[in-house]
Amino acid sequence: MSNALVVIPTYNEKENIERLVRNIISLQRSFNILVVDDNSPDGTGAIVKSMHNEFSNRVFLLERAGKLGLGTAYIAGFKWALERDYEYIFEMDADFSHNPNDLIRLYNACNKEGFDMSIGSRYVKGVNVVNWPMSRVLLSWLASKYVRLITGMRIYDTTAGFVCYRRHVLEKINLDKIRFVGYAFQIEMKFKAYLAKFKITEVPVVFTDRTRGESKMSGGIISEAIFGVIKMKFRSLFGSTDFNEI
Repeated sequence: MSNALVVIPTYNEKENIERLVRNIISLQRSFNILVVDDNSPDGTGAIVKSMHNEFSNRVFLLERAGKLGLGTAYIAGFKWALERDYEYIFEMDADFSHNPNDLIRLYNACNKEGFDMSIGSRYVKGVNVVNWPMSRVLLSWLASKYVRLITGMRIYDTTAGFVCYRRHVLEKINLDKIRFVGYAFQIEMKFKAYLAKFKITEVPVVFTDRTRGESKMSGGIISEAIFGVIKMKFRSLFGSTDFNEI
């Protein structure tokens, strides 16, 4: 059994999911895959079920009743992993914006270099984004600068969604107290790891915008990230860190 699990949330990703799963399965290092599907009407879940039949010990499906938010999907996947013996737990998008080959680099940063958490970073060495309009690149880059300013984290890509966690990081963070469900979830998880003084590193990656399927970005998600960061920092100043004892 692999000691590494890649958690991939999906909603209407039939155009990408089989190709992504096969790419991960073909890597030289063994990674298991958990797809957390929010009852996709396009049949994404059915595709994953067929792949589980083909790779019964490598590919797994966690089905949810409906579209409940990115953060809750990852938390469900993290809890599933913690109930089993995985030591390295990844989060990754389903749309090929994250290169599957970089999973090995994130794994090595934790397994060989001793970090507790490794982040696939678009901004640690310049700006490495492909196929985004300049307006969106600027918005994302400024959002990360804003989060760094408010929180004090020394992380360049605070909104990155390509991450490897050592098991004890997720055990320490009280997942039931994570408040954000959209992309601000990514910021909150990094902030909790930072407050707990885990060793965090950024691994430079190239982010390529999806070429198939539709983006899930919305105004509400952006608003949650902007205003939620201030609330999150404010709570931390009064000792509300929401950690488990391990």
